Amino acid sequence: MNIPPARSSAAVTVERFYTQVGDDLGLRLIAGAVGLKRPIREPTVNRPGLALAGFKKYFAPKRVQVVGNVETSYLRSLPPAVRQERIAAFFSHRIPCVVLCRDIKPGRQLLSIAEESDVPLFTTSLITMKFISRATFALENLFAPRTQMHGGMVDIRGIGVVIEGESGIGKSEAVIGLLERGHSLVADDVVCLWVQDGAELMGTAKELGRNLMEVRGIGLIDVAAMFGVGSIRQDKRVDLVVTLRRWEDAEEVDRLGLDQAHVSILGHEIPHIVIPVRPGRDLASLIEVAAFQTKLRSLGYHPAAELSARITRQMRGTL
Repeated sequence: MNIPPARSSAAVTVERFYTQVGDDLGLRLIAGAVGLKRPIREPTVNRPGLALAGFKKYFAPKRVQVVGNVETSYLRSLPPAVRQERIAAFFSHRIPCVVLCRDIKPGRQLLSIAEESDVPLFTTSLITMKFISRATFALENLFAPRTQMHGGMVDIRGIGVVIEGESGIGKSEAVIGLLERGHSLVADDVVCLWVQDGAELMGTAKELGRNLMEVRGIGLIDVAAMFGVGSIRQDKRVDLVVTLRRWEDAEEVDRLGLDQAHVSILGHEIPHIVIPVRPGRDLASLIEVAAFQTKLRSLGYHPAAELSARITRQMRGTL
């Protein structure tokens, strides 16, 4: 199995942050569009109240800067000249961007300095703490290590299954068979993988080819148009990796499944099953059964271990 090494997002640009999660966060760009290429170097946010008050020793300029009612009320309490000086000093740092929460209307000084400094200035209707929570989660996902696998991914009744194997082995045919059984497509040809919130390995499709599948001899098909909108999943946790291997090359396949094999992806150990392929085998049904078997094992039921226990009990009874 060929899994490319992880790619870590050392710096996420403000533009990427805005385009990928801006709608979820309700962001509206009101100034500083020239600076959208600025990097966000840390996957969290900062409230700059102390920096605006003049204390800069522990200021975190590499983060998204969030301004709420507290910071705004403080600035409005200052004399105009002092307010101008504090805002200018704040924007003199290489900050990525500034977000005004609660639909706070920026004063002319703030708008003017943000534009002159080429620092993107956003507003959102979210209350400050809710924005901080959502933005931190979004940034952690944007910064998460990523990789990709050649193959397809299907959601089989809640079990995320990545199907991989050499070209022409029958991956697309297996996926089509699973879609006909009412399961959902996550990705075709290339599965993009990342670790969500440091806990779960997730898979999704490349945006350009989302909802589409290439079937040899037929061409591209629109899965949602053909099988319905319920046949598409935006993303899914990876619970199982299935490798399709030619029958003559699969010499060491476990007949009983007593020992569960695993494959390491981005530091996560994922159950791995090899299914031998030869003419006449219904791959969709076999993959479906493999997914259900994985679900049962996660619930603590292991048929091979049960058979082994029965044999042990029978042997002890004959002694």
